[in-house]
Amino acid sequence: KREKAKSAFDSEKRAYSVDDIMEILDISRSSAYILIKKNLFRSVKIGNQLRISKASFDKWLDNG
Repeated sequence: KREKAKSAFDSEKRAYSVDDIMEILDISRSSAYILIKKNLFRSVKIGNQLRISKASFDKWLDNG
């Protein structure tokens, strides 16, 4: 039941965390930050945390 709740939440997310990007791409934290700094997809800093636009990231990932 918990997995179903998590996947339902994930499909409603509008932003990814750096950890999400690391998990999706199976890359290190430093590699994730390098991608983010290249402005390949939209990101926003909230306090000391980065959030990546899900729509922008998914479009980038789908289009290579």
